[in-house]
Amino acid sequence: MTYVITGRCCADASCVPVCPVDCIHPTPGEPQFATTEQLYIDPQACIECSACVEACPVDAIGADDQLPSESQRFREINEAYYATELRPQTALPPRRTGRLDLGGLKVAIVGSGPAGAYAAKAILEHRHAEIDVYERNFVPHGLIRYGVAPDHQDTKKIADAFSFHDTRLHLGIEVGKHVTHDELLSFHHAVIYATGAATARRLNIPGTELPGSHSARDFVAWYNGEPAYAGLEFDLRTQRAVVIGNGNVALDIARILATNPDELARTDIADSALTALRASEIEEVVVLGRRELDQAAYSTSAFLGVASRADIDVVMDPDALARLERTNRSCVGAEANALSSVRLDIARKAAERQPCATNRRITFRYLVTPQEILGDDHVIGVRVVRSEPITNAEGKIRARPTEVHETIATGLVLASLGSSGSAIPGLPFNEKTGLIPNVAGRVIDPVTHAKVAGAYVSGWIKRGATGVIGTNRACAAETVDQLLADYRAGQLSEPQRDTSALNGFLRTRQPDHISNAGWSRIDSAERVAGAQQGRPRVKFTAVADLIGAAGKRSI
Repeated sequence: MTYVITGRCCADASCVPVCPVDCIHPTPGEPQFATTEQLYIDPQACIECSACVEACPVDAIGADDQLPSESQRFREINEAYYATELRPQTALPPRRTGRLDLGGLKVAIVGSGPAGAYAAKAILEHRHAEIDVYERNFVPHGLIRYGVAPDHQDTKKIADAFSFHDTRLHLGIEVGKHVTHDELLSFHHAVIYATGAATARRLNIPGTELPGSHSARDFVAWYNGEPAYAGLEFDLRTQRAVVIGNGNVALDIARILATNPDELARTDIADSALTALRASEIEEVVVLGRRELDQAAYSTSAFLGVASRADIDVVMDPDALARLERTNRSCVGAEANALSSVRLDIARKAAERQPCATNRRITFRYLVTPQEILGDDHVIGVRVVRSEPITNAEGKIRARPTEVHETIATGLVLASLGSSGSAIPGLPFNEKTGLIPNVAGRVIDPVTHAKVAGAYVSGWIKRGATGVIGTNRACAAETVDQLLADYRAGQLSEPQRDTSALNGFLRTRQPDHISNAGWSRIDSAERVAGAQQGRPRVKFTAVADLIGAAGKRSI
């Protein structure tokens, strides 16, 4: 017997330091960690001690002889990661030497998603620090609540580790609207911005503004019940939807559109979205990828999560399967080839499965690039150009457009092209990268490269929209280390105002803002409503309802 990490892995890496034989990789100290889709256990080195099982916050680790049927393939996925002559280097994260006395350090954290929550936890490992968490939404947890797909409740369990009990929550407060950066610094020694990447990258082709063309960001926020998006309408009266993009979010969208609404009714999906999906006429979701099957940005576990579903038919591009088979036969021994072989086998078995007349289907297309969204007053199709794979001078495979075009009929186009951060008033910002310029989390002036005193970043606004939820743990720890070093070196200015006056100050700017007690009441009300319907929670999706459930001005 050995232990196996499954697709629920959040890459939090809590399992890494407890492993006595260093058999879990990549670790936060290894280069692969920043972009890994999950962590992997070396089956040859595992001593079956189960320490990792107890440390995992999302129950993603199990014994190989006790895995449920849908997780059996992860034995191969773990093995494939280590099927290389160059095994991962041992580079465990530095262990903390003990709790520091921070002597009343006051830190503001802007953003309550994973990056902000991990930053708070890293500071709270020490003593005598005060933390105020500011969040523009009226509930905490960011993308855990509004980004993770509702049918991935195991992933959402990570929110239970972020209680914020030892911090002061200020929900409904937006920096730049209700409070400025300088005003935050007047109450705190430092500010950590963990604001994520909420701006969707748009398609730069004709027709993107037509009704029926939307960003994946809008669609995900809609079905997850984010108040600013809950009132959006998506026309699902079409037999075919087209998702442009090949990342995990694209697969989430395709899966939600193809799933029986009765299954979704057991989740925390927004009620309005569930009603709309019940009336959906969509029979097929086409996922368009510019690159090859083995180069697609979605993770192997996310692909397996779609391809192994008995209630969804999967149609694979036969040309893509043939090309990948030829590529794998010509490559031997590389890690990329081992994982590619697993992905190929998953795709092949999905393609060989007999379709079911009652199933909706997801069709995967590769080496196609959208050229134009067609229609006059509404989307009626997408014009695409086919590409061919070529090897460039650096030996990398690239897609080169051909002269072959085709039109895919559809009434709904959802572009899943990634996202970027937004500028924070009072701080430098790189419009090209969508990041706040920084070195290891310290904000810097992009011209002089001097530190911007008291300003720090963590998460996607620091490094870009890469990694998974748990990647933010190491990212936040790095930022907090820089902040504490600056504080202990006397490089942070003392706050000009006492935090005892903070609540009164915020009330003058945003009377409806919500505190810890208010969030506790919202959380309880949602869970109670969910229990009555056999669901994890029933979300409030209107700001007025959230404020009402919080007890209005509950500070």
